[in-house]
Amino acid sequence: MSRTVVHDTFVIDRTYPASPARVFNAFADPDAKKQWFGDPDIEKNADHVIDFRVGGRESLAGSVPGGGATFTYDALYQDIVEDSRVVYSYEMTMDGRRISVSVATLEFVADGGGTRFILTEQGAYLDGLDTNAQREEGTRGILDALGTYLEQGDAS
Repeated sequence: MSRTVVHDTFVIDRTYPASPARVFNAFADPDAKKQWFGDPDIEKNADHVIDFRVGGRESLAGSVPGGGATFTYDALYQDIVEDSRVVYSYEMTMDGRRISVSVATLEFVADGGGTRFILTEQGAYLDGLDTNAQREEGTRGILDALGTYLEQGDAS
């Protein structure tokens, strides 16, 4: 195995037809976040633990059906400004091997009657086990699920 690291960044800029407080709440309220966050192709095999506060942690684990790889997501909240900004760092593992370490910034900006949501992620992708393109694709899918959740009116 090659011991390498690739650094890369991506930005996703979307507008949701909901207030910044409502979009922020979809991240801040553990019950709300559990309804939309995660990879639909991975079966959860651990509780989704969310302690949404500066210094709090979030963790989730799951496996690809049929005996596939097991993935973990472990995050640490670094900065939270209610209805405005969240900064967190996180690592991803696959079958117990760290595949990436990232810093993500979420911005919630009032835009007419909705929210301009800007996600910036800076990643260190390790040993060829993950890539920026794969992470961006997965994140776009998660944000699609957030949009569906907000459209259904489940967030408060």
